[in-house]
Amino acid sequence: MGLLDILNSIGSSGNDPRMRPAPTGPGTSQAGSQSMSPMAKAMLALLAIYAMKHVRRADAPPTQPAPRPGNVGAGPGDAGGLGGNLGDLLRGTLGGVLGGAAAGTVLNGGLGGLLKQFQESGQGDVANSWIGTGPNKTISEGDLASALGGDTLDTLSQQTGMGRDDLLDGLRRYLPAFVDQLTPDGRVPSEDEARQMV
Repeated sequence: MGLLDILNSIGSSGNDPRMRPAPTGPGTSQAGSQSMSPMAKAMLALLAIYAMKHVRRADAPPTQPAPRPGNVGAGPGDAGGLGGNLGDLLRGTLGGVLGGAAAGTVLNGGLGGLLKQFQESGQGDVANSWIGTGPNKTISEGDLASALGGDTLDTLSQQTGMGRDDLLDGLRRYLPAFVDQLTPDGRVPSEDEARQMV
């Protein structure tokens, strides 16, 4: 299953405004992957934040200056922001942010970094249930906020235009299934496997 299919399958009931694509300008099509919902942007931005941390921890030499975490893109709806289609986002905007890293590195490193953050914050059992083949454990908004931290939540809020309460509620509801579907074999996919998901 591809990443776009995964994003489209989460919260696809149409009743949740966090899963509806953001309005676009006149003459702009919302068909296909041309416009992502705020929650989809939040999921991808979350992976991007942890992929950047992963790349920095690995001491990979950047090919361009690394932006501050709050500047993953120019902003919601801007050409340099998190708008556009998924392939462009992972190969272009996020790849550029990560110094030209491949989309597989973004997914692999971002997912691995996110899961490590949950483990370090005492939520390892919860995160491991999302990866494993059994039922996904739930997480409270308070535990989720503690695990991700205020800076990450501020960045996600800025990138998606969502308020913190809506953002936390959406992540609490959709992140377990998102991680579950990105780890179909009960483990974080390798860079090659992750690249094939894009």
